[in-house]
Amino acid sequence: MAIEVVNRQRLVAVDRRQAAALAHDTLAAIGRAGKGVTIAFVRDRSIRKLNFEFRGKDRPTDVLSFPSREEADSAAANGIEPILIEPEMMDHLGDVVISADTALRQAGEAGHSFEREASELLIHGILHLCGYDHETDRGEMNRLELKLRGELLDGAGQSNRGPGSLPD
Repeated sequence: MAIEVVNRQRLVAVDRRQAAALAHDTLAAIGRAGKGVTIAFVRDRSIRKLNFEFRGKDRPTDVLSFPSREEADSAAANGIEPILIEPEMMDHLGDVVISADTALRQAGEAGHSFEREASELLIHGILHLCGYDHETDRGEMNRLELKLRGELLDGAGQSNRGPGSLPD
């Protein structure tokens, strides 16, 4: 299954290959190797619209996750057979949308690079696609996220891995 990275902003350069590699490594680390995701880098204006439409919050946010299986699961729960979903789409976990503006701002506040911030947001978004929810799981997602950051971002030879640094 493919990992697709789209860049819909020009504020900051994004290395799509590195973002895809990090997504691949994250999925492999949590036992979801071979699953597909779409990652989109956008501006605050776009993510604000999505945040309002899907969460009722009229403000930009750093990352949003849109699991693809929710609709199929919801339909099945209501007795509707999801016959319109093609089998290969069942391996697509969903979409992660990252705001370049917010990631850049948060990177400055945290004292690290945009690449580091975007990488942390990507890991966070993928965990949400896989069903983790830091608001309800008593710290399970947070512990896993910190472990993955250590392994994938801070580990030996991995310090330059992240979705930025090279123009696309």
